[in-house]
Amino acid sequence: MKSERKWMRLDNAAKIYPAAKRRRWTSLFRLSADLDREIDPAVLARAAAVTVKRFPSINVRLGKGLFWYYLEENDAPPAPREDGDGPCLLMKKSELVRCAFRILYYRNRIAVEFFHSLTDGTGGMIFFKNLIAEYLREESGIEVPLTHGLLDLAAEPDPEELEDSFLRYAGEVRKSPKEAKAYRIPGRAEAYGVRHFISGTLDLAAVKAKAKEYGATLTVFLTAVMIKAIENIEERRVPIRALRKPVKVLVPINLRRFFPSKTLRNFALFVMPGIDPRLGRYDLDEIVRIVYHSMGISVAEKELAAHIASNVHPEQSMLLKLMPLFIKNFAMKLIYQTAGEKKSCICMSNLGQAEFPEEVAAHIRRMDFILGPLSTTNYTCGLITFGGKLRIDFVNVVKDPELEREFFRLLRSLGLSVYLESNE
Repeated sequence: MKSERKWMRLDNAAKIYPAAKRRRWTSLFRLSADLDREIDPAVLARAAAVTVKRFPSINVRLGKGLFWYYLEENDAPPAPREDGDGPCLLMKKSELVRCAFRILYYRNRIAVEFFHSLTDGTGGMIFFKNLIAEYLREESGIEVPLTHGLLDLAAEPDPEELEDSFLRYAGEVRKSPKEAKAYRIPGRAEAYGVRHFISGTLDLAAVKAKAKEYGATLTVFLTAVMIKAIENIEERRVPIRALRKPVKVLVPINLRRFFPSKTLRNFALFVMPGIDPRLGRYDLDEIVRIVYHSMGISVAEKELAAHIASNVHPEQSMLLKLMPLFIKNFAMKLIYQTAGEKKSCICMSNLGQAEFPEEVAAHIRRMDFILGPLSTTNYTCGLITFGGKLRIDFVNVVKDPELEREFFRLLRSLGLSVYLESNE
């Protein structure tokens, strides 16, 4: 820690990830793009060297102090390495202390994997878009306008890009609703390190039209379909209704949509719409209405500010500030294991539309957004749209892809065509 420009505290959301990480689990997410050309690793390395200078909060390693973890800038980006062993492989402690993100390539694909303490999906996408644009500039001399989120890489970072916006927008009143434990989707565990990637591609216009039939946005509609799929699984596996548990989906909300923040660090909260199967069987129309109203209430600005305040308040305690890191780690890991993932069945994150200037978009054939496996949950699901296509990327760590099969079967039953791919 040499100067204020060289290191930074973890933002409020980032603090849980170093504490909760395990020997066999690290919270990661991945963005990838398939281009219309073979990737030249030397050119990618030059593009990365230019890009990271504009993103000092990304090009960092994880440091450990007496009281808190912190992020310290690297002098150079990680060397691009060939991808091929699967998405979001464990990032060991030895790697985190060197650099907390990866740049990967394989044939015509560029991918970046981020340790979640660095940024959220929105911040990661801004970095990734600029890396792709710079690669095309370096490789072909393509002139790229600074639109659609592309930044002047020669400019100094805006200080607001580095702020912890949770501290800035926390409300005066705290609100932290209690959540019952959710149904755990069962499955025969795979061998350590084995994960299955199943991706579905749909026509974006067709999905939006179907969502409109239900009076819902795309996110509300697909969240409802996910809840229905899990309800069907639980109904088959738990025949006694009184023994069933709530079905809830963890949905990240980009707070930049509600607060005027420029931060490139974490700035998201989670909502957990769901149903209680003990009350009876739900049809899709009912679930859509429940999700719509549940998310509508949860994303009201005052509600969000109160939830931010609830998250920020504990770290302002003098007792917590002076508590040694090993005690903080023990407490935060316990909280994460007992109150984190167990409150929902799956994390389903919609990153939305990936937009580029036409000069860049013309060279991109496909994009994916993949959430790495969680600590105790068998499934994750990431969504991203590009070029008129919606991609739904599942990752699981069990032998039988029961949830993916049920989810995509439901979409097909609604008249939607799905093109499926897998790493099997």
